[in-house]
Amino acid sequence: MLTRVKSAVASFMGGVMSGGGANGEHPGGGGSDLPLRFPYTRPQFLGLSPDEVECSADHIARPILILKETKRLTWSTGYAEVINAGKSALNEDQACCELLHVKRRRHSPTTRRRSSLPNGDGLSQQENTDSSPEDLPFHYWALFDGHAGSGVAVMASHLLHHHIALHLQEVTDILVSPSLTPPTCLGEEPLNNHHLAPAQKGLSRAVSLRGAAGAPGSPNAPPTRFFSEKKVSHESLVVGAIENAFKDMDFQIEREKSVYNISGGCTALVVVYLLGNLYVGNAGDSRAIIIRSGEVVPMSSEFTPESERQRLQFLAYMQPHLLGNEFTHLEFPRRVQRKEVGKRMLYRDFTMSGWAYKTIDDDDLKFPLIYGEGKKARVLATIGVTRGLGDHNLKVHDSNIFIKPFLSCCPEVKVYPLSQFEHGADDVLVLGTDGLWDVLSNQEVAEAVSCFLANCDPDDQHRYTMAAQDLVMKARGVLKDRGWRISNDRLGSGDDISVYIIPLMYGNRQN
Repeated sequence: MLTRVKSAVASFMGGVMSGGGANGEHPGGGGSDLPLRFPYTRPQFLGLSPDEVECSADHIARPILILKETKRLTWSTGYAEVINAGKSALNEDQACCELLHVKRRRHSPTTRRRSSLPNGDGLSQQENTDSSPEDLPFHYWALFDGHAGSGVAVMASHLLHHHIALHLQEVTDILVSPSLTPPTCLGEEPLNNHHLAPAQKGLSRAVSLRGAAGAPGSPNAPPTRFFSEKKVSHESLVVGAIENAFKDMDFQIEREKSVYNISGGCTALVVVYLLGNLYVGNAGDSRAIIIRSGEVVPMSSEFTPESERQRLQFLAYMQPHLLGNEFTHLEFPRRVQRKEVGKRMLYRDFTMSGWAYKTIDDDDLKFPLIYGEGKKARVLATIGVTRGLGDHNLKVHDSNIFIKPFLSCCPEVKVYPLSQFEHGADDVLVLGTDGLWDVLSNQEVAEAVSCFLANCDPDDQHRYTMAAQDLVMKARGVLKDRGWRISNDRLGSGDDISVYIIPLMYGNRQN
């Protein structure tokens, strides 16, 4: 098994270095008889020509790309990116930034949700490009970090926001009317709750659903505990829309892989601004932080084999066939050797956060489900992230063991009540792929951005783009004899790096 793992790592890295990837992706999109779902390019808002896209893929010079026109992005958002130092032929990061309008339903609320998925133009059959004052606008930013090919990242950058819009459409009438509460089942008319306390603004806004039986206190009323219903906040409806959009996006990728060449998988980090709140959804190891008055407010958590150890071990324990009789769900401080059978060694399983001793048996000689530490940790000796989109065909090298059952497409969504705070010109939301965070800490990023913005003209519309460029430069470093180096002669990032810097004061102006 150990030989197989070494071969898998060598094969995977060799494919990446040669520009291949696990799904046969090449710079020209070859390697498959199927047509590409979307052609490879850089984010549309950069406005690059084909020649400029080709020049951006220089692994030696690693030019930093920035916006040509700041008005291309809402809120004067800053953006910058740079390709890796030879890890893959293409830049596998992708990005999207849009202002969308969710159309309010014009038909009976008993209509069930749509079955259509966004088509090749990025619009569903129920959408059109005309907007009206009754539509619900929302702002959207997203970063996608691809692996084993750029196909899934490119596809998600074109379509995920439309999945979100479709799910938001289901609850738009409730979101824009504080007097309405979510119906308890599909087809029920929204309840008018004038008899309830007014809904509160922000995160605390929640209203109780009406009881299922007679009026409280009436002689025939059953005990309340059997019929009361949970409180459902408006914010939780938006969170649910984002969560379901990720699942629909993943399903669409799986469904269309049979007819299109859609290579690899990707992590996804998205931000939705809607009705005074920022919703940050993360599936993977990209990261978002808010910098407010120089202080850091984390807005995401990385999902790695180590951070999700207990979820992965529990799944393997409940469905041991997923391990193919070659892996064990238990974790040990090091690889178990045959000479240690019958001896006692520290271990832990999904029920444990600490360590305890067990007597080693033959099953413990199997390769561990999670192996390695930090950035070298892998699930089934194959992949270093545990949430994201795609990877439906990914297998353990030279086996029929699929990785996908362990990879969740569900994001963690955190909510920031932007309208409840006053933000200055230097208060920003920073989004970055792991190429940034591998070499810079939250505090280092906050200090770099705050220092840069403090020395910029507050009226300069390019200040956030320049701050993003400066941050990418700090993470990439400069090319020296021993490779890319950053401050204190530390190794710079050899990965693709993509960064948004979103000024929060523009959100206050939307309210």
